[in-house]
Amino acid sequence: MSQATDSDTVREDGVIESVSGPVVTATDLDARMNDVVYVGEEGLMGEVIEIEGNLTTIQVYEETSNVAPGEPVENTGDPLSVDLGPGMMDSIYDGVQRPLAVLEDKMGAFLDRGVDAPGIDLEKTWEFTPTVSEGDEVDPGQIIGTVPETESIEHKVMVPPDYEGGEVVSIESGNFTVEETVAELDNGEEIQMRQEWPVREARPAAEKQTPRTPLVSGQRILDGLFPIAKGGTAAIPGPFGSGKTVTQHQLAKWADADIVVYVGCGERGNEMTEVIDDFPELEDPVTGKPLMSRTCLIANTSNMPVAARESCVYTGITIAEYYRDMGYDVALMADSTSRWAEAMREISSRLEEMPGEEGYPAYLAARLSEFYERAGYFENINGTEGSVSAIGAVSPPGGDFSEPVTQNTLRIVKCFWALDADLAERRHFPSINWDESYSLYKDQLDPWYQEEVAEDFPERRQWAVDILDEEGELQEIVQLVGKDALPEDQQLTLEVARYIREAWLQQNAFHDVDTYCAPEKTYAMLGAIKTFNDEAFKALEAGVPVEEIQDIDAAPRLNRMNVQEEWEEYIEDLEAELKDQLREKY
Repeated sequence: MSQATDSDTVREDGVIESVSGPVVTATDLDARMNDVVYVGEEGLMGEVIEIEGNLTTIQVYEETSNVAPGEPVENTGDPLSVDLGPGMMDSIYDGVQRPLAVLEDKMGAFLDRGVDAPGIDLEKTWEFTPTVSEGDEVDPGQIIGTVPETESIEHKVMVPPDYEGGEVVSIESGNFTVEETVAELDNGEEIQMRQEWPVREARPAAEKQTPRTPLVSGQRILDGLFPIAKGGTAAIPGPFGSGKTVTQHQLAKWADADIVVYVGCGERGNEMTEVIDDFPELEDPVTGKPLMSRTCLIANTSNMPVAARESCVYTGITIAEYYRDMGYDVALMADSTSRWAEAMREISSRLEEMPGEEGYPAYLAARLSEFYERAGYFENINGTEGSVSAIGAVSPPGGDFSEPVTQNTLRIVKCFWALDADLAERRHFPSINWDESYSLYKDQLDPWYQEEVAEDFPERRQWAVDILDEEGELQEIVQLVGKDALPEDQQLTLEVARYIREAWLQQNAFHDVDTYCAPEKTYAMLGAIKTFNDEAFKALEAGVPVEEIQDIDAAPRLNRMNVQEEWEEYIEDLEAELKDQLREKY
């Protein structure tokens, strides 16, 4: 986190007047909104959130016990910023971008208050290779060189977007630290590999475009029924134990993004530990390299200071925007935005602001909008194209989707993956309710699916949706009169719907083969179920009893399609067997 002091202005220090949890008020402090300050004798990091006359209100990002009135408050004069440069991949930060591994080396597992460390290593050297030459004109945001950051990611060194740009008068290849100058411009500007950027300010882009490529997740219910675009926004609401975190983990592991930024925002420590333990062991399915080599983790667990939780999502999306500017597709996972909103609620109550619905601040919707609107598919100011896909988990108390965070998120995002406790109790995972979920990206993504997977992909998906809708209506009748009272064609529809649910929508995140399902396999598996449907209804029309149709030997093999490594051959044989066995009946 940036600690630089504004050298152009001498700012007077203040004095603590009162302390209320993470909120501290100070007097006689010469400060502006969002300035970073250091509070008390221990120098705890905080941020100015309100100025009224001579009183300045500060939210402190650390535990404030034993901080007393009369202690000093030092102003840096700079807003809350992140260090951007090579070294962020394969890193684990807290909510204000302090590298946890570095702090652990200094003081062990239990961190002292008032400690800090730069977000990126200032002493490590990186091999810089220029992509421009002396005499070239460069503009703000332009890529001037590359650095091999990890095995998977080539870091692109850019002119900071707030520079003027100009003619390159000096640039050379070699090994440099992030603070050493790698290029000089004719206007005197010096370019280093390290940038700083305020977390609450979106990085500039040339144009926000309509996304038309899906973020392929490898999860059948998402890719098949409710796809998200690269540059899209999605919410995963669900009660405790319904599988939000596992779904987020699956997306982080398997989504075809170049970069993953995973923000653990107020979640339990054991869940974040699982991420930290698992990710270094995982292999990237695309490159074969470690998954962490293209991942940045921000760990702000529920036992960490509540104020830092409020800033961690901004830290995460600023890092995501930085890699987007290089032309990468970035997937940002925020788990969970409810904990972020609760942090806002606590800070708001300490400020004695007028509460809105359920005690949340009146600006809850505005803050959620500001966050999700920073996602998108962009043409960057340097001519590259990149995207940030924001996927936020929501934890409504008791699974009540009518609560304010879920409802305000619903108004903003275009993908809604509703987790269902009843499905989870029946061991149906991912427990995404297909009746309540939706995606507004389907129409703009259909051309990609038609070109890359199959021409009739949208029609096959719609067929599955129609069968599931019909099953939902029939289940109400079944509960009243029983399945045997239904006409045979409706009994057969229920059987087909059962295979869609059990053989297609269910997916085992812990099975080596089933954990990831390519779109082609998703399409083929649904095709096999549709083959059973078409042939079964032909047999029914020819007078074959529904019991005989259900009893054919090939049908149960539909439930084993998901775990087949040689799935193409398996599904081809299965479809032939289904046709032969059903046609033998008539």
